[in-house]
Amino acid sequence: MYKTVIIPIDISHADRVKPMIEAAKQLGGKDTKYVLTSVIENGPTYVEAQIPAEIREKLNADVREQLEAIASESGLGPEIDVRNGQPANEILALANEKGADVIVVASHQPGFGDFLIGSTAARVVRHASCSVHVLR
Repeated sequence: MYKTVIIPIDISHADRVKPMIEAAKQLGGKDTKYVLTSVIENGPTYVEAQIPAEIREKLNADVREQLEAIASESGLGPEIDVRNGQPANEILALANEKGADVIVVASHQPGFGDFLIGSTAARVVRHASCSVHVLR
């Protein structure tokens, strides 16, 4: 049984949430700490500079609200963490900060572009200092 489980959720892929939550429950125990996270990827710097701070704050609040709804439905009582940046980097940083034992991440069938630049799940698997459970 793992003590700390990180569950990164891409809000735009709601169909992957339930399987990730179920996998996390199977990996954890009654004393497990679950952390739901979502990373809002930054756009190019020249675009980010033009976005008012209120828009970014509203987006973060909306994502947090969606994660809270997922948390309420899951019954896990997880901690919630919304971040901005490059998804794989932020997921790995959170795992290190929390001393995670496992990251439960969803993946998709790799396309040609993934072989050139790599997917978030692949980057997490390659660079994580803890176990990674990949759902396909």
